[in-house]
Amino acid sequence: MREHETTMRRGRPKFDDDEPTFVKRGRLEPALQEDPDLPEEGDRWSTWDGALHGPDPRPDWVRTEYGAVDTELGMLKTGKEADVFLVRRAIPGTGQISMLAAKRYRDGDHRMFHRDAGYLEGRRVRRSREMRAMTNRTAFGKEMISGQWAAAEFGALSRLWQVGQESGLICVPYPVQLIGTELMLEFIGDWETGEAAPRLAQVRADADGLADLWRQMTDALSVLARAQVAHGDLSPYNTLVHDGRLVLIDLPQIVDVIANPRGGEFIARDVRNVAGWFRQRGLAVDEEALVERLHYEAGLL
Repeated sequence: MREHETTMRRGRPKFDDDEPTFVKRGRLEPALQEDPDLPEEGDRWSTWDGALHGPDPRPDWVRTEYGAVDTELGMLKTGKEADVFLVRRAIPGTGQISMLAAKRYRDGDHRMFHRDAGYLEGRRVRRSREMRAMTNRTAFGKEMISGQWAAAEFGALSRLWQVGQESGLICVPYPVQLIGTELMLEFIGDWETGEAAPRLAQVRADADGLADLWRQMTDALSVLARAQVAHGDLSPYNTLVHDGRLVLIDLPQIVDVIANPRGGEFIARDVRNVAGWFRQRGLAVDEEALVERLHYEAGLL
């Protein structure tokens, strides 16, 4: 159980973005302490109450107590669709903490979603008005899309985390909660220093280490295919390696390969993106055979 206090200096987190370079910023709302209704410690009361919660059985480090407080420790990364902040959730006066990555999707005025049309094929909403707004990219439609991306990632992580617990074949961060377009996840890295686990792109492994990482990658891809989904944007930049385990992150664009007419293409692209990295480091991989196997496992053949 992770109950130690973090010693990381506030405002100085370290994290690797899904881009080669990224911008670090300070705390999101430094003026929050002026609110008299806020707790004596931290920045705000925990937002656990009223949120949509992650799957059971819940890890014992998840802080569900009403008396817990959240403290912003700075920006972890800025990405194309969302900014991610490091948040410590703790019960004051105890060593009981959670270190969370708070992923906040941008609003309609600042969103930089890329290539979203292809990913959204096959996703439907109940009301035709909402579907038209999303298709026409109105302000309301963009908000709908933002909510869909957050909900899609929360749902995908919930499902895959449960599969991983049962099979051990795939590893993703535990999705702690979802409120609107803010998704709070397990922070993957050193909880004491705030140092995030390295991206796969940063890892330097020997032949045996590469072979093991490739085995883990193909296992994870197989789990996705059997669930009839594709990551949609898999690469060495949105895969972490923590304690020898490959951890898939950034799944808002997850694709239903049956409902999406380009589902097979997304599977093949995911494989190409990661297979190329392993091949460049000297590991012999049969990319075409893997794509064919995954298409079969997904029911596309």
